[in-house]
Amino acid sequence: MFPKGMEWIVILIVALLIFGPKNLPKLGKSLGSTVKNIREGMESDEDSKDDEPVVAEEDADDDAEIRELEAKLAAAKKKKEDGDAE
Repeated sequence: MFPKGMEWIVILIVALLIFGPKNLPKLGKSLGSTVKNIREGMESDEDSKDDEPVVAEEDADDDAEIRELEAKLAAAKKKKEDGDAE
């Protein structure tokens, strides 16, 4: 439909009409930072695949600690109920 490269000019004109000349630089900056963050996120996801087993071991330790705290809480509630019953 358009000659090669002409679609970019149409896109820029439409963006200029929608966002205005004052907001266009802000839009470009935010778009650039978004692309940068996405790229960094994709790179960190690839690096973190090796770390997943370590996280699983930490979860097991956390689960044991949670069970211990729940047992202490149940004992404290029972002690309080026994104290209130007297």
